[in-house]
Amino acid sequence: MKKNVVIGFLGTNLDAGKRRRWRPSVQINDHPDFPITRLELLHDRRWTGLATKIKGEVERAHPETEVLLHEVNVRDPWDFEEMYGAMFDFARDYGFDDEREEYHVHLTTGTHVAQICWFLLTEARHIPAKLVQTGPPRGDDTGPGTLQIVDLDLSRYNALQQRFDLVAKEYNTLLKGGIDTKNAAFNAMIDRMEVVTSNSDAPLLLMGSTGTGKSDLAARLYELKLQRRRIKGRLVHVNCSTLKGERAMSTLFGHRRQAIPGAGADRRGLLQEADGGVLFLDEIDELDLDEQAMILHAVETGKYLPLGSDYEVTSRFHLIAGAGRDLAALVANGRFRADLFARLNLWTFHLPALRDRPEDIDPNIAYELARVEKLLGQQLSFNADAFTRYQRFAIDPGTDWPGNFRDLSASVQRMCTLAPRGRITLAMVEEEIATLRKTWRDATRDPDLQLLQAHLGDAAQEIDIFDQVQLAAVIRICQKSASLSAAGRTLFAASRAARASRNDADRLRKYLDKFGLDWARCQADAVSG
Repeated sequence: MKKNVVIGFLGTNLDAGKRRRWRPSVQINDHPDFPITRLELLHDRRWTGLATKIKGEVERAHPETEVLLHEVNVRDPWDFEEMYGAMFDFARDYGFDDEREEYHVHLTTGTHVAQICWFLLTEARHIPAKLVQTGPPRGDDTGPGTLQIVDLDLSRYNALQQRFDLVAKEYNTLLKGGIDTKNAAFNAMIDRMEVVTSNSDAPLLLMGSTGTGKSDLAARLYELKLQRRRIKGRLVHVNCSTLKGERAMSTLFGHRRQAIPGAGADRRGLLQEADGGVLFLDEIDELDLDEQAMILHAVETGKYLPLGSDYEVTSRFHLIAGAGRDLAALVANGRFRADLFARLNLWTFHLPALRDRPEDIDPNIAYELARVEKLLGQQLSFNADAFTRYQRFAIDPGTDWPGNFRDLSASVQRMCTLAPRGRITLAMVEEEIATLRKTWRDATRDPDLQLLQAHLGDAAQEIDIFDQVQLAAVIRICQKSASLSAAGRTLFAASRAARASRNDADRLRKYLDKFGLDWARCQADAVSG
């Protein structure tokens, strides 16, 4: 059986016994069911006399208990930093043997600051101990008083663990938008994200193609941080693809009115708006290198320089960045700063595409139905055969869902809006599937072929791919040029330099005629387009 060792401060008021006969450092030894082998008593040098007196009294009454005195000097026992440092040094140098001895920290004596420090040191296992709280006898009782032991190993308490698990599940549900997702990889990502968001203020990087839910997830991460009291400010959502040139600098970092011609007043900037909250930089890969450098400085220092200002502004925010392109590849091409990527890449989460989560199609359809019901104010549902057809189409490996959840959401909303009496029929599903396929097919058509079809109609399909590329380039040059001769000079510049051609306009005219086109036709189509 392990021997009990108690560590505590000398009670300069209670142990002196001036106001009451109960003295905690003495009476803690009087509990028959809590035998103490060693009492470690910490005291300031000014109270050495009282400590020595308590030591003698305890050892006379309890010969089996050894009392060791430790001089711990602090100038201000209410200074948290000084007190914690002194107690940490004591714990580091003590030499615990928790295989043979059971350690207990006596919380009753010492300042409130000391009690907090005891808790922190034991909770972090710098001191492998349980907490002991003693109290005076109640009423007319003349015994040693009360004694309570608290074990901070919370894993032993199943009820508490169940509560922790329930809270974690609630946070996960929040991050998933209330959708009962089944995809194992996605659920594992959400679990990891919940832990990171709850315990870290470092930037988060959300990677994923368009429509995978980066913006919605950023908003839920903000709500989680708000619930966990890690932030107090607002969520500021910035679409970086809309920020170019000086406007980007002014929008993000603000400006002094003298820095922008015509500006009537200073501008705070979005980084200042995010102070104390979350800044979500969506499509961060669209920012220019100069803005990237200033973002990095603001994240690392909490400060930045508005345009036209001689003084830095302070803004502390949590950064969430979203990107649809491979940032590592952009770094390799010199289009994204390596130092900013390294800062963002601490916690990177890749959001899977909808086509990679077929088991999550059904719960997302149900979620979209419920959302549109609230939007339209009526109950909505599929006919059985309609749902079977739509589900089969949705999970088919050949259904690419290029817009991911954005496509699915729009699809369900279209059917619900057109549904007679709130019932989505098989005919409506077939029409919706045809609409989706045509939309995706048109969006992925070759732009060169589209240009040629605008000029030649169905005849464009009969032209070889090699000639399609060349002819499309020629038409674009014609559309940008002021005359046939100007277009020819652009197209045959290398030939002119080598003096291999002298009549550029005639060469171009003959080339266009080969495909049934002429200069006027190209220009007319450019104007009408």
